[in-house]
Amino acid sequence: MIHLITAENRHLYTEAMLDHFRIRHDIYVRERKWKELERDDGLERDQFDDNDAIYLLAMENKRVVGGSRMRPTSKPHLLSEVFAHLAEPHEFPSAPDIYEWTRLFIIDGRRTGWRNGSLTSQVVCGGIEYLVEEGVSAFTLLCETWWIPWFHEMGWKVSPLGLPSFIENDWWVAAMVDVDFKMLESTRRYCELPNRPLLVRNGLANPALTRRTA
Repeated sequence: MIHLITAENRHLYTEAMLDHFRIRHDIYVRERKWKELERDDGLERDQFDDNDAIYLLAMENKRVVGGSRMRPTSKPHLLSEVFAHLAEPHEFPSAPDIYEWTRLFIIDGRRTGWRNGSLTSQVVCGGIEYLVEEGVSAFTLLCETWWIPWFHEMGWKVSPLGLPSFIENDWWVAAMVDVDFKMLESTRRYCELPNRPLLVRNGLANPALTRRTA
């Protein structure tokens, strides 16, 4: 299952959050060699890992095996503050209903692609499920350019936000992806996942239920 973690319930996931930062350091610094992210404490976290950050962690027997981070683009975020040049000559979209999605990871040994209900597909579909429930209309991301045709194959409507740039020995592009329930359904079909919820909202209200009872 995919656990939703915000500032409201983060106290329930103290150890899981530390494990998640350690795993990010292992993946981005040791595996991918992004040396500018290296920290003496072995925890990969930046200025965007604050109270506005939203985490979706895949957990098995209390062990973190995958995850990702989101932020509303109405707040400072990675693309607007660090990679602003990728949107030139325009600015990145900024609105309460547009989120940024970054730091998606799967632990070594569990990276088996997007099909057959894989862990990767669960993390992705859990994230889209969250965005749909929150009424988010789109998300932005930074990815290698070879991901874009794959996104289209899943039925995503992807809009590049600028020209590609050569970063860390590969070509990367900033893009925006439209979000709605049909997009969630098409992603589930592509990933061969059943049409049922993946999110665990431990200590958090379900916004869909809140809207129906308000």
